[in-house]
Amino acid sequence: MLTKERQEQLVEVLQGLIQRRSYSGEEGKVVEFIKETALALGYDTVHVDKYGNVICSVKGKYEGPKVMMDGHIDTVPVDEEKWTKKPFAGEVIDGKLYGRGTSDMKGADCAMLLAGAYLAQDLNKEFAGEIFFSGVVHEECFEGVAAREISNYVKPDYVIIGEASQLNLKIGQRGRGEIVVETFGKPAHSANPEKGINAVYKMMNIIGEIQKLPMTHHETLGYGILELTDIKSSPYPGASVVPDYCRATYDRRLLVGETLESVIAPIQKLLDEMMAKDETLKAKVSYAVGKEKCWTGNDIIGERFFPGWVYEEKEEYIQKAAEALRAIGQNPEITHYNFCTNGSHYAGEAGIKTIGYGPSRENLAHTIDEYIELDQLYKAAEGYYAILKAYLAK
Repeated sequence: MLTKERQEQLVEVLQGLIQRRSYSGEEGKVVEFIKETALALGYDTVHVDKYGNVICSVKGKYEGPKVMMDGHIDTVPVDEEKWTKKPFAGEVIDGKLYGRGTSDMKGADCAMLLAGAYLAQDLNKEFAGEIFFSGVVHEECFEGVAAREISNYVKPDYVIIGEASQLNLKIGQRGRGEIVVETFGKPAHSANPEKGINAVYKMMNIIGEIQKLPMTHHETLGYGILELTDIKSSPYPGASVVPDYCRATYDRRLLVGETLESVIAPIQKLLDEMMAKDETLKAKVSYAVGKEKCWTGNDIIGERFFPGWVYEEKEEYIQKAAEALRAIGQNPEITHYNFCTNGSHYAGEAGIKTIGYGPSRENLAHTIDEYIELDQLYKAAEGYYAILKAYLAK
């Protein structure tokens, strides 16, 4: 399948993606590049939605399932002074292509986009169903929020998440929630602290009690996590002032079946008990709500709660993908992601049959001198091709 010419095209397209910087909210140039590339490769349609997601499709000659390959096209920012390579050049050095987003996850985007086109070309569209590639915006800010718009448009039967997996199959992940605890005190001059109520001291007590809360467990995904990641007080700077407000943020890694209500309930119960014992304590718990500007000019808004998901390894569609990869000489381990992906929406919210499969290593994401090995890029394209062929065989 992957001729020398196609290998060179994979490198050229990935370089084009890397050379177009696409921080979250700035993905417009990459979207235009994907649109032009997809149409030149033979995709039938390209749709750009209100958030700026780009969705490419090519339809087979026969009725069949809709298979969507999903990859985000936004990246985290770069501190260029710390890089020894050029972050937006796409240089190839010793079998590695360097640049921001190579592993997370423009390498996978490139492999998916081209694999879908190559299969349609090679089969002359003699397949049953429809191939989709979705380039998703703002995933680094909201895992699964922009994806809601995509699944409403496509209504896929199967989703392939392209996040890094070293060519292994992923059949689940913990989800993620961002929980905010707030305390409200009374301001006073710090020379007379007894006249105020220090919101930070109140928060310190709460943090200590939250650490004692038992954590949920799942036989496949392990334990849930509730980790303090940020704390702020007001006024800041607080020279000579007793702070009357404090906000603590927790990262809550979620397990399958946990809901908005069930996750926050133990913290709310704890706060209620503490406030009943201390009439000067006023505290509140909620989920963080994010609001970001899209490159289209529209706002994307979402409560930061992204569910976990997991499927049984014996599922037919999972085994079909594994067998397809083995048939081309790959030997994928079937496991789950350690981080959150757009699967939180597709599988966790929408219940769509989902797998993860992508090139490169998870620990290269967001790093200085990020790169992807060309061998991983080529093998990923072959893997997507094989999986698509297995799902869409006439």
